[in-house]
Amino acid sequence: MVKEQGTKVVAQNKKARHDYHIDTTYEAGMVLVGTEVKSLRMGRASLVDGFCEVDNGEVWLHNVHIPEYSQGNWTNHASRRKRKLLLNRIEIDKIERRVNEKGFTVVPLSLYFKDGRAKVEIALAKGKKSWDKRNTIAERQANREKEIEVGRRLKGMG
Repeated sequence: MVKEQGTKVVAQNKKARHDYHIDTTYEAGMVLVGTEVKSLRMGRASLVDGFCEVDNGEVWLHNVHIPEYSQGNWTNHASRRKRKLLLNRIEIDKIERRVNEKGFTVVPLSLYFKDGRAKVEIALAKGKKSWDKRNTIAERQANREKEIEVGRRLKGMG
């Protein structure tokens, strides 16, 4: 059997990038059961309400929805169970130190397959205030208008 190459994105959490200032990102493996992997390979998952927690030196992923596998039988998994993340001890210690600081949380950004293995990208993040969100939207709009104007000038449309 041929080994998979490259990355295949299963789910992304776009709302996390809108609601949080992303500080540091980490790539973590996940401990999954067989039906979860099959359901992920079908491209079904949701990271919307997901968050991570450090407990007894282990990082756990909570509230990530991986639906039950349609052809699964009694061995099927619970769709919102907590899943253990696989990280180095140094990374876990860094994450734990930062989470204990005021305002930091760990959120999942994307779920993907990398060379056939399920991975999750998690980020240390600090919550944005509503005025931060408005500033981000205004900056994005201004950059978009700049790019449109530059494109018009390059085309000679004044």
